[in-house]
Amino acid sequence: MSHAALTGIAPTVITELKRGRPRTLELSSAHNVVTLAGVEPGQHLFMTTVDLEDLAPGDAGILVEVVALSIAMKRQIEFTNPIFFEERERVAARVQVRFCGTSMVKQVQEWGMGRATIVELAKTGCYHAV
Repeated sequence: MSHAALTGIAPTVITELKRGRPRTLELSSAHNVVTLAGVEPGQHLFMTTVDLEDLAPGDAGILVEVVALSIAMKRQIEFTNPIFFEERERVAARVQVRFCGTSMVKQVQEWGMGRATIVELAKTGCYHAV
């Protein structure tokens, strides 16, 4: 199964998602915004704490379902004194996701500057001893 991957996600965010309630995340890292540009609500994403450059087979993470997604430009104005100000713009993606399960990277299919991060995931099962 091939899925888009969000990398460098904080461990506390992953822990919070594992509790089962949908959560909205705001991502501003360029590689994650580019990855989200090709995703639509209803699709699944792989999320991991591992940085993009370090992503490799065997890395663990979670599989989430995209509930809602918006990508927008945000403008920030910073005043240095009453006369001068600096205006900056940045692209940010807000995505609401719901936890589906845990998984592991089988193969990194595509990643790089300006390209979405795509990974092949290994099927994982959860067994409970009785």
